[in-house]
Parts: sequence; C-alpha cells; structure tokens
Amino acid sequence: MSSAPRLLALHSSSDTLAVAAQSLGSAATTPQVATFPLGRRLSNELLPCVESVLPAECWSQIGRLVVATGPGGFTGTRLTVVLARTLAQQLAVPLHGFSSFLLMARRLLHTDPLLAKRERVWLHQLLPRRGSVVGCYGRDPAVLGGVAELEQPRLYRPGEGWGGSDAQAAAVVEPETDALQLLELGQLAQAADLHGPWAPVLPLYPTSPVEGL
Repeated sequence: MSSAPRLLALHSSSDTLAVAAQSLGSAATTPQVATFPLGRRLSNELLPCVESVLPAECWSQIGRLVVATGPGGFTGTRLTVVLARTLAQQLAVPLHGFSSFLLMARRLLHTDPLLAKRERVWLHQLLPRRGSVVGCYGRDPAVLGGVAELEQPRLYRPGEGWGGSDAQAAAVVEPETDALQLLELGQLAQAADLHGPWAPVLPLYPTSPVEGL
C-alpha cells in the first residue's frame, strides 16, 4: 500500500457503519468505502471493520480524519467519535466533525429535483411518542462544502411547530453516499489548510440517552 498520507472517514449515525479512505489531497483518486450493517454489534466490531478498509499498520499514514457526529444512536455515534478523537490526538492530525443531517442536506440540495431550486430545507426524523428531531440547512457558498447548518438538530415535542413554508424532507441516512461526502469535505478542508482541532468534535445528542428513566 502507498505510504502517501490518507484521509479516513467514519459514519455510524444509523444501524450501518460506513468507513471510507482516500489519498489525502487527491480527491480525484478512487476512494475505498465499505458498509457494515452492525446494529448493536458495533461496539465489538468497529475496529475490525475499520481495519478492513485501512489496516492498523497503516494508521500512521492518516493525515486527516472526518467523522459524522450524529444525530444517531447513543452508542454508535459515541464510539466512532471517540475513535476519531483518539486517532487525531495520538497522530497529531486534524479532525473535522459534521452532523449526519448536514450530509443529508448537502445530498438532497444537490440531487433532489424538488429541492434543486430551494435555498433551504428542514430535515426531520420522527421519534415515536417523543416528537421529531429537526434541523435546518441552507445554501451558503462561503462555508465549507456550500451548505450551512442554520439550526442544529434538536427535539421538537409533539405539537411544537417548525419549518413554516420552507421545504421539508425526511432525514434518511445513505451510509455509503454520506461517507463519501465526508471524504469530499475532508479534501476541501485539506485544500483550505484548515486546522481541525480534535477537542471540539463531540457527539450530537438531540435527546438524552437516559430520558424517560
């Protein structure tokens, strides 16, 4: 395997883990990407899955990391963010976290014919008996990747209004596609020479993992 610096992306904001890697600074090169429908097995199988894409003996080649910070399952999101933070700290390389909703919004605003001319979109994920997790996103050429998070995903209780007359869409993760988006954002961060401190990258929990206990 080449000793060139690598970009590693981790996405576990659904029941399917996605891992992607690419030569850093070479966005045109073919990425390696794999998905693993692990569900609750993520805690035991995370490292072997990452190693199947980028073997542990090559982790010293990582030059930048990107990770999806959620919203997602408490355990899955936390584990991949912790792994990404640990690697970034130990290797002294940049780390960038992006919400899974932001990745969906970029995908939808670029590919959905109904949203092609819209400037902003509200994404929503229904949580039975609890309400909906909702975030708002808009086109902004000044931000990395061209789409800004206008309202961070949070829980709206049943009956609490949101969205108004703006476009709305269901928040549905596409693990492989969204992991490739992480690579794209990571390459843009590399081109812009962004610092990427690991400490501010934290999992996003719109609802409490102990709520209702």
